[in-house]
Amino acid sequence: MAIRRLPADAVVPMHSHACGQLAYPVRGAVCLDVPGSRWLVPPFRAVWVPPAMDHELALLGRVDLRIVHIEPSVASLPVEACVVVEIAPLLRELIESLAVSPTPRGRRREQIESLLLTELGCAKVLDLRLPQPVDRRLRALCDALMENPADNAPLGEWAKRVGASERTLSRLFQSEMGMSFGLWRQQVRLTQATVLAAQGRSYGEIAGALGYASPSAFSAMFRRALGVSPRAFFEAGRAGRD
Repeated sequence: MAIRRLPADAVVPMHSHACGQLAYPVRGAVCLDVPGSRWLVPPFRAVWVPPAMDHELALLGRVDLRIVHIEPSVASLPVEACVVVEIAPLLRELIESLAVSPTPRGRRREQIESLLLTELGCAKVLDLRLPQPVDRRLRALCDALMENPADNAPLGEWAKRVGASERTLSRLFQSEMGMSFGLWRQQVRLTQATVLAAQGRSYGEIAGALGYASPSAFSAMFRRALGVSPRAFFEAGRAGRD
């Protein structure tokens, strides 16, 4: 267990660990990159990195970060893939009990660690993965859309911009990303929304920044994707902090 207080906007270059790692921002948001995928992680959610997986971690602004290292033999999360999980109040308190007031080795610490692993195995998994492409034309499109997620241009317009046919881009999205262009753009906006909300932006501001005509349109997309309204999603995080 460790508390990391890195400089704002710090980047930890590509590296790996022998054990698994849970990166949990209490304040601020982090971006995790592994070959082929990216996760944007808001407060009171955490991203799990399996043992020996290469990854790069970037802090988005000022971040208070908890790091939990877990031996592969006792890991209660997948050992072959990254996932983002919700940090429920009990799990939060277990992590804080080890991070803020370190408990000496002994029966109490063993019980805390055992319950932490049990709760982590039951944690709700959130779909915040953003697949990353290899093809240079698809990469140009994806980089531009991540830079400006409010761009509502259809795939045909993007095809002209990057020098490929619409049919080729559609095929590449399915073969490299495993989803359609429309679904990938929605995922970009969803992950960006979690970061903007963590920065204290209003729902109206978030909707405008992501290209939605109204907060209600943004809220409808969010609810379809995660099963809850943005208000419920972010108030759960604030409740965990209080």
